[in-house]
Amino acid sequence: MAEPSVVSHQFDTSQTEWAAREWLDDTSSARPPPFSIDEYHSRLAALRNVMADRRVELLIIDQSEHRAYFSGFWSTAAMYQALLVPLHQEPVAVIRSIDAPSFSELSRFSDCVCFSDSENPIQVVADTIKSRGFGATVIGIERDSHFLTINRAAELETLLPTAKFIDFSKVMWEMRLIKSPLEIACLKVAAEICDRAAAAAFNVAHAGVNEREVFTAMTSEAWRCGADNAQVAVLSCGPTTSFHASFNGRVLAEGDIVFVEPVPHFRGYTARLMRPKVVGKPTDQQMLTAETMIRIQDEQFHLMRPGANARDVDRVMREGALAAGLRDSYTGITGYTLGLKCPPRTSDFTRVFLPNSDWQLQENQVFHMYTSALGLPFSETIVVTPDGGKRLTEMERKLFC
Repeated sequence: MAEPSVVSHQFDTSQTEWAAREWLDDTSSARPPPFSIDEYHSRLAALRNVMADRRVELLIIDQSEHRAYFSGFWSTAAMYQALLVPLHQEPVAVIRSIDAPSFSELSRFSDCVCFSDSENPIQVVADTIKSRGFGATVIGIERDSHFLTINRAAELETLLPTAKFIDFSKVMWEMRLIKSPLEIACLKVAAEICDRAAAAAFNVAHAGVNEREVFTAMTSEAWRCGADNAQVAVLSCGPTTSFHASFNGRVLAEGDIVFVEPVPHFRGYTARLMRPKVVGKPTDQQMLTAETMIRIQDEQFHLMRPGANARDVDRVMREGALAAGLRDSYTGITGYTLGLKCPPRTSDFTRVFLPNSDWQLQENQVFHMYTSALGLPFSETIVVTPDGGKRLTEMERKLFC
């Protein structure tokens, strides 16, 4: 029998979503409304449709983003915790006792089982499954979860010998690709934080300034603007720059490039933005390179409509950069999924843009689209619309100096 396909969740219109649409049209209000219980019920209904197709009677969710997406509850990864979703009953969370107050405040569902730090959480999960009557049923597990290690999966199977385990990999990542209006509103707030954080960094990025001061200005602004995560930015400085670099206290000098990438989260949703600044006067080659990259990338964004093939979108940037002589080779991706995210994943590669990416864009998917050449990076947070890719980040697209 062929495996049932996974369809990204399409959201029904509700009062909460109308409120979100109104906020997106008129952002004079400080923050978008909170997620309603209706949205969580809609998400669970879509999840249970897939469970029913696969004849799964109970699903164990342990990937942090998925637990938050379906319940509203975030927790640390210090110990294993899980959300158990029955096909026809209310979800039950298995959590550390120390997290019980947070669960009561954040979760949209009330049923939970708490364990002490001296207990084995896998044993508690297994015991809860048996006590709720699911010990001999078909159970779905996330074999692609960062938290369900090989040892933990084997232990679950040992503790539940009469259960049948079904792999539920990829399903929830796929379901989360299309964003609701309220999710886009949260991403819009994160994008606005990106704009302001990058501007704050460039305001202090001058010759004689320690790069730590630049980083402090950027991250402080992100926190002031409402970022709710600890790692809110990336910084690289020097004669050239690189992604994922660590800084060591360099004092900026004339001719240095300052590359900033704010990565703030708002309610767990992350937007991203890359911009370069040259300390002093840019060279003619740097100016031409930046202008050419921006032009090609704008063409790429224009193509990002529902139904467009990802490889065609990728081709615009990849082949355009190579044809313009901006790079000798182009082996990396040109974009990837954005949305709800937490460690240990620093990026969500559920969808990526590569020459062999054979999938179609859908309305209200959100991506981080990026490129670079000569140490000059440019990127935007882009939402797919019928009119093409719309920027949620709005900082001026230019080489700063």
